Amino acid sequence: MKHLSALILILALFVTVNGKEQTAPEKLSISTSDGGTLYADLYGKGERGVVLAHGGRFTKESWEPQAQVLAQAGYRVLAFDFRGFGQSPRSPKEASPYLDVLAAVRYLRQTGAKTVSVIGGSFGGGAAADAAIAAAPGEIERLVLLGTGGGDGPTAKLKGRLLFIVGRDDTSGDGMRLPGIMAKYEKAPQPKKLVLIESSAHAQFLFMTKHGDQVMSEILQFLSAR
Repeated sequence: MKHLSALILILALFVTVNGKEQTAPEKLSISTSDGGTLYADLYGKGERGVVLAHGGRFTKESWEPQAQVLAQAGYRVLAFDFRGFGQSPRSPKEASPYLDVLAAVRYLRQTGAKTVSVIGGSFGGGAAADAAIAAAPGEIERLVLLGTGGGDGPTAKLKGRLLFIVGRDDTSGDGMRLPGIMAKYEKAPQPKKLVLIESSAHAQFLFMTKHGDQVMSEILQFLSAR
């Protein structure tokens, strides 16, 4: 019943997004703690923030359909370009991607968000996981990892509620991704949830399949659950 209700909600939101209420994002730039600059798109209003961290084949614009749905659901959504991607310039010195995620999270908190969650796909998911480890307790309330089990840091040290979403038949050049993700998931602290999608699509590519509504429904349920 919960899944059906969420699916009805997401279908209604997509209708709204495709109608007159869809608005263009606000364009802005954010400074990182180590002196870098991120370019970002800001959608929606409200006290619940969501940061969207893109995968290695994407830029911030790739999140627009999901950002519009989240904004219509009452979230203030920030999609940014990692340094060296899209509009964000590469830093002279090698920078840790998790610092970019933290900069986005802290921007939302400094501008009125009472809670901030992060959704990361693949490369962006790894950076988001490392950010959740480095963040202060409660700084990142919830974390959604698409197509990845985490980053370089130990998953046992992740903080906040956790949702892992992966295509069951998702593969890389090294083979199936699921066993490695499962191994990391088992080490992650509670509360956590793993959702397997009957697809071979990887991370954000899941949104481009017939399972896209299911993935978005799972995310909306997770973000709103008490």
